[in-house]
Amino acid sequence: MATSTMHPDEVDTDVSLVERLIATQLPAWAGLSIRSVPSPGTDNALYRLGEELVVRLPRIHWAVGQAATEWEWLPKLAPSLPLAVPTPLARGAPAYGYPWEWAVYRWVEGESAVVAEGADLGPDTAAALGGFVAALQRVDATGGPPPREHSAYRGEPLIRRDAATREAIAALGKKVDGAAAAAAWEEALAVPEWDGPPVWIHGDLQPGNLLVLSGKLHAVIDFGCLGAGDPACDAMAAWTVLSCRSRGAFRDRLPVDDATWARGRGWALSFGLIALPYYETTNPVLAGIARRTIAEVIAEREA
Repeated sequence: MATSTMHPDEVDTDVSLVERLIATQLPAWAGLSIRSVPSPGTDNALYRLGEELVVRLPRIHWAVGQAATEWEWLPKLAPSLPLAVPTPLARGAPAYGYPWEWAVYRWVEGESAVVAEGADLGPDTAAALGGFVAALQRVDATGGPPPREHSAYRGEPLIRRDAATREAIAALGKKVDGAAAAAAWEEALAVPEWDGPPVWIHGDLQPGNLLVLSGKLHAVIDFGCLGAGDPACDAMAAWTVLSCRSRGAFRDRLPVDDATWARGRGWALSFGLIALPYYETTNPVLAGIARRTIAEVIAEREA
């Protein structure tokens, strides 16, 4: 079984398990090569199946149900979106000691949009991402799933994250400017809550869930936090993905008011503060994204 884990109660997977699952449940694909796919993602283990497919197995209990949400909603959303998104192809059942439903998707080409500290994806990528978020929000969200507890209430009022955010500031100690982080968080909580109708949100717009192909933003992946809620949750990409040099190009494409933008900054800060202590030793890539996000929020506040 896999030895690299990110969660204390994570369920292990490996190539042998995937081979058996495919052979017995999806025999049409038996015999295709299977190899583990390194990923900064935290919820699912990924295995490339042949050249055109990818198998996703939940690592942790809170990821259970994500495949069902994507299966129901991604085919309905995809035609309205300007970037590629995953295409669900098949779902599998628990077996061989693996306890949860799993899924097969079409492989999406591209490289992760994770960049080095101080680097910038540029205004073209920022504008493309803003266009994607705006297009997603324009789709009628009637009947869309509400934010769920396992998604840390993405799209719900920021106050739901207050205790966890403050605990993270305390846990980080001198690793961040705690006073500045606390002040920025207080400012975010003081912003009026969203009082409009729920809109579609991806819920986890950070570099690991964006794919670049031939120098251009090509795809948005991992819709496990998909739901209908406050649009500020996806505005957080301005700080989780972008720097001050391209943030304006992103905002120019969004139909957001100042309050929504400010709540988005709060979402980004909370994401970074909570993720950093949890993944600092188990997922260096995500920890680096979190550290950068915190720095971007604090730097903008102090500018």
